[in-house]
Amino acid sequence: QVQLVESGGGLVQAGGSLRLSCAASGRTVSTSTMGWFRQGPGKEREFVAAIRWLGMTHYVDSVKGRFTISRNNAENTVYLQMNSLKPEDTAVYYCAMGISSTSNAAAAGSYNTWGQGTQVTVSS
Repeated sequence: QVQLVESGGGLVQAGGSLRLSCAASGRTVSTSTMGWFRQGPGKEREFVAAIRWLGMTHYVDSVKGRFTISRNNAENTVYLQMNSLKPEDTAVYYCAMGISSTSNAAAAGSYNTWGQGTQVTVSS
């Protein structure tokens, strides 16, 4: 059984930083496409970042230059380093795992396993 467990969310002031972690079990992150999505209050779930099995990364324009996705294969964990946080980054952040060969890493439908989510709140 594949499981993803997120951690690292919390309350931070605007301009601050947080690092989210996504620990995987049952399947290796190194051979999967791993993504982070978020859902803000009253909003649709949106793509944030992804890392493919060969290491290529993708970001939504609103987080480019501020967020960094990475992975530690030995720990089977994916991270999302979030810097210069803004109030509009407030959301529940979800980790997701998909097949390595997906053609669209930004599409929620490319992922078949999701974590439970972790709340990130950025105060102004």
